[in-house]
Amino acid sequence: MPNIAVNQAARLSVAPMMDWTDRHCRFLHRQLSRGALLYTEMVTAPALVRGGALHLLDHDPSEHPVALQLGGSDPRELALAARLGAQAGYDEINLNCGCPSDRVQSGTFGAVLMRDAALVAACVAEMRAAADVPVTVKCRIGVDEQDPETVLPEFLARIVAAGCERVAIHARKAWLQGLSPKENRDIPPLDYDLVMRMKGLFPNLHISINGGIDSLDQALDLLDRGLDGVMIGRAAYHQPADILAQADRRVFGRGLDSSAEAAVAAMLPYIEAHLSAGGRLHQISRHMLGLFAGRPGARAWRRTLSEGATQPGAGPELVEAALTLVPPLVPQAKAV
Repeated sequence: MPNIAVNQAARLSVAPMMDWTDRHCRFLHRQLSRGALLYTEMVTAPALVRGGALHLLDHDPSEHPVALQLGGSDPRELALAARLGAQAGYDEINLNCGCPSDRVQSGTFGAVLMRDAALVAACVAEMRAAADVPVTVKCRIGVDEQDPETVLPEFLARIVAAGCERVAIHARKAWLQGLSPKENRDIPPLDYDLVMRMKGLFPNLHISINGGIDSLDQALDLLDRGLDGVMIGRAAYHQPADILAQADRRVFGRGLDSSAEAAVAAMLPYIEAHLSAGGRLHQISRHMLGLFAGRPGARAWRRTLSEGATQPGAGPELVEAALTLVPPLVPQAKAV
């Protein structure tokens, strides 16, 4: 069960990221923060409902609070997928209205849904009726030539009326033609002020901001400005200890700081269990490469894991050997 309420956990969350936030990544992140809300990679509703790919719902009980992100645009199919997610134990079901990839557009879901707020509202209403956990939305501020000042409040009003009580807004437009998914994460300008204004227009809507946030200090500043939550993506993946190790104390006001070293120690039995079940070390260790980002020895840690984890028989002893290459942190003296 969740160790804190999911709405409270949404004060800081790790964004859903394709090919990155799988169950091994989430288990690692949970070793660094007990409070942050974690998200799955996007799982398509057709894969669950038509394809029967229920293995995509696998997760470890320790991942809670954890949310399932769904992709789709058919209200009835999304409702069935949402029910499957709730039955699998997820604390929240999130609808993807922000991903700009070609594959997502061809399936008529993701950011292209910003063009059809009525359809998104219908999806939310059906999903809420089918699942006994919160149904949320992750969206952009608009797509292509849309005017975000007009489109975003209309979009939010529709989904709020359908029963959505929490939304994560990526504070950039998505350009569905002319920019790659990678370029869509960097090139469209950020508009944090617009998201702030939405909080003023929808005071009862829990709004998390996403996009370009690369430090815990920046996240805390955005929370101080009146937003309900901050969702961090790439920085949380590439520098997980920097973002998450102090989050329980600084963001949630509970618990002690963690460390990269403690996370490594906690991963060793998990790795053993994964290998015993027929898995490979690199399936887990690829998510651990950034644990010591910015510290002496970080390059040697990354190189050792990158080069060794795919070798036959690689196991936790390789991780332990890589850890010896990272000098312990020396506590800094406090100024008098």
